[in-house]
Amino acid sequence: MFRRRQQPKFHQKAIGFFWPAMGWKRSSKYVGHRVARLPGTPYSIAAGFAAGAAISFTPFMGLHIILGAAIAWLTRGNILASAIGTVVGNPWTFPFIWLATYKTGLMLGAGSGAAEEENLEFFVFFDKLIEAVKSLDWTYVGDVAWPVFWPMFIGGLPAFALSWALFFFPIRIMVKRYHSRRVKRHAIAKKSTFAGHPHDE
Repeated sequence: MFRRRQQPKFHQKAIGFFWPAMGWKRSSKYVGHRVARLPGTPYSIAAGFAAGAAISFTPFMGLHIILGAAIAWLTRGNILASAIGTVVGNPWTFPFIWLATYKTGLMLGAGSGAAEEENLEFFVFFDKLIEAVKSLDWTYVGDVAWPVFWPMFIGGLPAFALSWALFFFPIRIMVKRYHSRRVKRHAIAKKSTFAGHPHDE
């Protein structure tokens, strides 16, 4: 009974996946409110979200939520926050992340750059890589995928560390402020309740 009367059509779902119906600005605010209201300390929430965001800069497609949760657990972060943090990696940001990490990896000496980035179709690459792993096609993984995957992994390491810090500190401040405002609201509400029901003398 809680379903929509008219289910969205396929093209509407597709558009919503690439461009949220409420817009990116409102979506960001919504995610911010969801994160701030999670149970836990400002540190655990920020560490969890940062873990999910940072893992998005690694080429382990299909494993981001699991790996983000593992890193959150190791850093005493909120695992649910880590799942939310993986939204940093999305169809809009992935092409830039993949190209940047690949080129950074080449600059760091990981690989020969045999696969030119302008000829790389990353979505197709990952789709074929996942299928190769599922079918245990290690020849494809080693000969075709590895020369691209390895530079992306090496280039993703500094991006991982940098993005973790860039997300952790602002989110911890945001959550601290949210908790402080909530405490003040509760204190004001408590005072109002006592004022409305004075003690009998």
